[in-house]
Amino acid sequence: MRLLLVEDDTMIGEVVLDLLRAEHYAVDWVKDGTMAETALQTQTYDLVILDLGLPKKDGLEVLRGMRARKDRTPVLVATARDAVQQRVAGLDAGADDYVLKPYEMDELLARIRALLRRAAGRAEPQFEYKNITINPATREVAVEGTPVTLSAREWAVLEALIARPGVVLSRAQLEEKLYSWRDEVSSNAVEVYIHGLRKKLGSDLIQNVRGVGYMVPKL
Repeated sequence: MRLLLVEDDTMIGEVVLDLLRAEHYAVDWVKDGTMAETALQTQTYDLVILDLGLPKKDGLEVLRGMRARKDRTPVLVATARDAVQQRVAGLDAGADDYVLKPYEMDELLARIRALLRRAAGRAEPQFEYKNITINPATREVAVEGTPVTLSAREWAVLEALIARPGVVLSRAQLEEKLYSWRDEVSSNAVEVYIHGLRKKLGSDLIQNVRGVGYMVPKL
């Protein structure tokens, strides 16, 4: 999953960036509202972590602009603005959830997972697809009850495809979910990860739609 972190405080930004990357999210970090708008209009994200007190353009303006453009990307507002009226303003502007600084990192991760579940149309923390059991919170995968070890990027490909069965994702779309701006992309990386997933989880799990991309079939 690819996230956009919008945070102008360098110390907080570095801590959160390291945390999210340790959890195997691809993360882009910007430090003002103008850069956030540029990123959102040029890149597709699975979730945005948005500070409100930003230079150049306030976070609420960024949020209102997203919703005015019909951008439905989940937004988790993370801010020190703790007045009830300010929280209400953020939620009414289109935020999906709110966490107040200083926040616990475990809570931040839990809220991110909850928003990603909701965006995928799921409520349960663990789900099954045929004989495969998947737990996004722990990134544990089992086939017929037997644990299977996936690399971080194999997991990212699996999560992107299995979250929306029947939806075809191109190689470019999968690369967007795997890599942040600073990462170097290998030309055949997606194919390598899909080959690994087929070997570990079954050759018929991921289908190749010729000339278009890859998908996990609907049940």
